[in-house]
Amino acid sequence: MGGVRSRYIYRGRVIALRLDELDHGRVREVVEHNGSVAILPILDDGRVILERQYRHAVGKELIEIPAGKVEEGESIEGCAQRELMEETGYRAGRLEYMGRCYMTPGYCNELIHFFIATELEKAPGTTMDEDEEIELVIMSVDEAISKALANEIEDAKTLYALLRYMMLKG
Repeated sequence: MGGVRSRYIYRGRVIALRLDELDHGRVREVVEHNGSVAILPILDDGRVILERQYRHAVGKELIEIPAGKVEEGESIEGCAQRELMEETGYRAGRLEYMGRCYMTPGYCNELIHFFIATELEKAPGTTMDEDEEIELVIMSVDEAISKALANEIEDAKTLYALLRYMMLKG
């Protein structure tokens, strides 16, 4: 690829929007993101902890796995533990790396790292995220797969995590 001229249109708390002007007059809009983690929490009885929360961008509630943005200087494992505690109130005794993927590489560089969280314990004194209204939804993996196939779970990171888990633990 030849020369690229870049300029920032917006820099926010979660994303930045960059405009790249490529050779031959082509223009690309790129959403920059620091990366994130997503966690599939599995209780001792094999059920999964999901969450229902309103997502403004799509105008409705979605059922999702816990996830969040990696903070500057934070390890992905540390971020996974923090997000799990903030969103569910549980701490994982064991985190198993499950893979990574780009969700929307056509315009965004966000790379999501996936973990399976097991040996869960309620974390005493955990403060849930103040800016999120999350309802925990606990169900079997089979029920989650059924909901995914029925389009009741529409969140791509949750679909990816369920698929990877089924393939790894099958």
